[in-house]
Amino acid sequence: MVRLHGKVAIITGAGSGIGQATAILFAKEGAKVIVASRGIEAGEETVRMINKTGGEATFIKTDVSKTNDVKNMVKAAVAAYGKLNVLCNNAATAQYEPLIESTEDNFDNTIATNLKGVWLAMKYAIPEMIKAGGGSIINISSLAADAAQHGAAIYGASKAGVISMSKVAALEHAAHNIRVNVIKPGPTATPLLLAAVRNMPEAISRFETETPQGRLGEPEEVAQAILFLASDEASHITGQELAVDGGIEADGHIL
Repeated sequence: MVRLHGKVAIITGAGSGIGQATAILFAKEGAKVIVASRGIEAGEETVRMINKTGGEATFIKTDVSKTNDVKNMVKAAVAAYGKLNVLCNNAATAQYEPLIESTEDNFDNTIATNLKGVWLAMKYAIPEMIKAGGGSIINISSLAADAAQHGAAIYGASKAGVISMSKVAALEHAAHNIRVNVIKPGPTATPLLLAAVRNMPEAISRFETETPQGRLGEPEEVAQAILFLASDEASHITGQELAVDGGIEADGHIL
């Protein structure tokens, strides 16, 4: 079964990590994919990887914190493929640092990318989904939205905002046959995580120790959960949060 046959999907932050894994998986499952990324080389490499396996994808350079970039991203998707059915808001940034040492630049950049970017993408994608008769939006949050993590005051706040915004969007657009759900990955072996903790060498071992499954997640494992929520198999699921975390949330650990 090709679970996204005939669907058109936008995935932000698709140049690496969870976004790249999701773009590749969506294409394998029959979707036409808009690969949105700030990095040109990374985004084009994702498209090449998709094309190698016979999938169809288009790269659109996108900074999700910029209104015109997001408008262009949505417009390009519809121009290329005629409609829009799925949006995965995955683009994010993270810089872990103690709250009183945090900079205003870090605050502004994190909120603009992680929260404003999700708002902008939904704002401009939803009207196109309504035209298409409905759709699915999957917003990527984090366990840091619910549990205090040292150094993650700004990042956690941005991701908590994603959850709140997603639930409102789910209620406001249920009648339009648009579903909005949230994935909360646990520590996952992505370039973003590894860069965020580069000055905290003990962090990775702590993540592994405090995860009941005893390891970091893989981007492909998160992508499978995103695929489920994007597919018609999740047709009666909206306004929900799904943790892909190796059991951390159930165990109640604060990382």
